[in-house]
Amino acid sequence: MNEQQKTIKPKDPLHGLTLEAIVTALVDYFGWEELGQRIEIRSFVIDPSVASSLKFLRKTPWARAKVESLYLFMLREQSRGQRN
Repeated sequence: MNEQQKTIKPKDPLHGLTLEAIVTALVDYFGWEELGQRIEIRSFVIDPSVASSLKFLRKTPWARAKVESLYLFMLREQSRGQRN
C-alpha cells in the first residue's frame, strides 16, 4: 500500500482492539444494566461477566456486530462530550 492509499482510507476505530477491550469499555461507560437494555443478550443481563459475554459474542456474529456498533456510538458520544 502506498502513501496515497493510506491517506485516502479512513482509519477503522476498531482496528487493533480486542473484543475484550470493547466489552470492558462498554461496561465502564454504560454499566451492565444499561448495556443489557441496549443489547438484549443473557450474558449482559443474567449474572453478567466479561468472560461469559466474550464466549457468547465470539460464537454469535449478529450480537458481536451490535456490540461493535454500540462501541462506535460510544466513541462518537465521548467525542461530542469533549467538544462541548
